[in-house]
Amino acid sequence: MNIFRLAGDVSHLVAIIILLLKIWKSKSCAGISGKSQVLFALVFTTRYLDLFTVFISPYNTVMKVVFLGLSYATVYLIYMRLRNTYNSENDTFRVEFLLVPVVGLSFLENYAFTPLEILWTFSIFLESVAIMPQLFMITKTGEAESITTHYLFFLGLYRALYIANWVWRYHTEGFFDQIAVVSGVVQTIFYCDFFYLYVTKVLRGRGKMSLPMPI
Repeated sequence: MNIFRLAGDVSHLVAIIILLLKIWKSKSCAGISGKSQVLFALVFTTRYLDLFTVFISPYNTVMKVVFLGLSYATVYLIYMRLRNTYNSENDTFRVEFLLVPVVGLSFLENYAFTPLEILWTFSIFLESVAIMPQLFMITKTGEAESITTHYLFFLGLYRALYIANWVWRYHTEGFFDQIAVVSGVVQTIFYCDFFYLYVTKVLRGRGKMSLPMPI
């Protein structure tokens, strides 16, 4: 494992912990897209179906369990324990517009036409677009709390570091995973505008990040 992969995993974990702490401390899910969190839980579920059949390393196993546990804990808080604070009226992105093409691509583009491989490919494609309901929600409301933007920043940083990881592995190992790389680049592109707003507004001390309202 190289430093970029490790830093990416840490950034990913920090993002999820930031979100959970925000929800837990404020006792509110306001501004959080439950749909995005369900999609991320689906990503981890379909990606880690080999948890009990394939052992790579203690680190790998622990991280799988942690990501699964935290993702389902987030969904539980949003839809069960704190459902009265969930802004469902603003979380209106049509997730079927993501799921249908992702399912189709998973069957068309994969490394082996087996159930586990197709589900792994599905998780990679889905992760690249799972944040879209959250970004759509922010655009719809016109602003986001700073803690929510910190969460999104670390998620975007995680993907950027993974791109560096793939570049490093290609130059040192000759390893190239086309599906993961293309999906990761697509996901990072979604964050580019957000990164600019994060640096120019949030890091300059504003409590909330205001976005242009949709026409």
